[in-house]
Amino acid sequence: MNNTDYLIATKNMKKREELQRILAPLGIRVRLAEELGLELTDVDETGVTFEENALLKAKSGCAESDLPCIADDSGLAVDALNGEPGVYSARYAGEHGNDALNNETLLKNLIDVPFHLRGARFVSAACCVYPDGRAYTVRGECEGTIGLEPKGTGGFGYDPIFLPTDVSAEDELGRSMAQFSDEEKDKISHRGKALKLLAQRIGDAI
Repeated sequence: MNNTDYLIATKNMKKREELQRILAPLGIRVRLAEELGLELTDVDETGVTFEENALLKAKSGCAESDLPCIADDSGLAVDALNGEPGVYSARYAGEHGNDALNNETLLKNLIDVPFHLRGARFVSAACCVYPDGRAYTVRGECEGTIGLEPKGTGGFGYDPIFLPTDVSAEDELGRSMAQFSDEEKDKISHRGKALKLLAQRIGDAI
């Protein structure tokens, strides 16, 4: 096996492609478990922070593959809801991965909150664990506001109701993340920021 192979603990091809773009200059090839003939354990995300969950998944993937393993845990934190949905973002409405229901539930919980108090941020923690026990964890955030209704059909998760404020002056303010192109989203996304920071840590370590 090529010693520049790194496992990514996800089945999400978009994550894989994004990470490959970032790590390619370091001579690293990102691999999915199925590409290596592996079936990773579905890790229980019992951590109370994004960092803890990312570390749990990266440790498990590293142990099962004997390769450096990268994992991330991401979600939305809303100020008016004391940081909810947080680590429960994917299952906020009680059904894991039901984006439409999660968005509907969040908007209902903010029904009486005025726009200027609907501040929020997307958060991503990314972790790389090595077979020798080294572990690097980083965090990326994208600030924004929760809109009054869904807008746009792109992206996934809470993108249709999240209005990012971390945009350049020439961007049209008021668009939801679901109305950004993939290229625009990559420049400001919480995951993109976290993965770029992780790439720096990896680059310093190899």
